[in-house]
Amino acid sequence: MAQGLLIDMDGVIYSGDALIPGADKFIARLLEQKIPFMFMTNNSQRTRVDAVRKLEKLGIKVSEDHVYTSAMATGKFLASQIPGGTAYVLGEGGLISSLHENGITLVNSDPDFVVLGEGRNFTLEMVQKAVDMVLAGAKFVITNRDPSPKKKGWDNLGIAATSAMIEEATGVRAFVVGKPSPVMMRSARKALGLETAETTIIGDTMDTDIRGGVQMGYKTILVLSGITKRDTLSRYAYKPDLVIDSVNELNLPLTWW
Repeated sequence: MAQGLLIDMDGVIYSGDALIPGADKFIARLLEQKIPFMFMTNNSQRTRVDAVRKLEKLGIKVSEDHVYTSAMATGKFLASQIPGGTAYVLGEGGLISSLHENGITLVNSDPDFVVLGEGRNFTLEMVQKAVDMVLAGAKFVITNRDPSPKKKGWDNLGIAATSAMIEEATGVRAFVVGKPSPVMMRSARKALGLETAETTIIGDTMDTDIRGGVQMGYKTILVLSGITKRDTLSRYAYKPDLVIDSVNELNLPLTWW
């Protein structure tokens, strides 16, 4: 059965600001053969336009329709829960735009939701305000639970660290929208117009991309061009359907029997 692809970005297409060798040729082949695909990223700070511009700088020309972010999934999710709802947001760029597009009003008091995404401008005062709102009954939603890269000089705590502060202070566990949550995995598939059996996810992380794909019943391809190393795979209770060094090794069209 021919497959459409949900493709992670960092670690699969590029590493930081450097193109992973052959990734541009792989995307060119997808476009030439009209294989449906979408880049799926947990980064809620970046808008679709931001993602397209970054890819273009690396020699990959795609449209905004080829990008799906956790911010987009979060906006759709909140609108499905409380249409026309309100939110207090710790986040920037793509997240704020998506909430507006989905009819969610940003407020500074008595919100339906407290929403946490990536950002560099958080203050402890803002976090404390979020804590008080959750204690008062606001629903706590985070775009993803990606950890900090734990690199010296990193310029933000990361969602996992910030959400941990709010969870500890409130006793409320956040609802996670981004990968590996089924909410985003299903939402991205539907946006691409695929059925479950037609969907393959390509990623470089076992804990997000591959776990999410396995849980959804998608085919999964792990690339070793990112953070996962081959000698760590035996630690996991699940496994990808295919392990390759980079996307440039894939033969297209991709067909599973």
